[in-house]
Amino acid sequence: MAPRPKPYAQKGESARYYADNPAARRVKARTDKRINKRPEQVQKRVEANAARRAAQRAGVKLTGRDASHQPNGTIKFESSKKNRGRRGEGNR
Repeated sequence: MAPRPKPYAQKGESARYYADNPAARRVKARTDKRINKRPEQVQKRVEANAARRAAQRAGVKLTGRDASHQPNGTIKFESSKKNRGRRGEGNR
């Protein structure tokens, strides 16, 4: 089940902007869709999902952690906050 949406006052700056500007939200959705269907992005997602499933089978506790692609091509698990806050640094 998806978590409940945050109240407006608790949303970040970007989330508030897109909540207030439906036209910009549509443009962003279109852009995100185009980016997420690129073959290299799909492959990256497939690898991350496979790594997560394998770790779950091995009994690794994954709550609050993302499968993060490293510059050397490996995948490690780190906090979601750290992984998503990187803003694409390192071309990962």
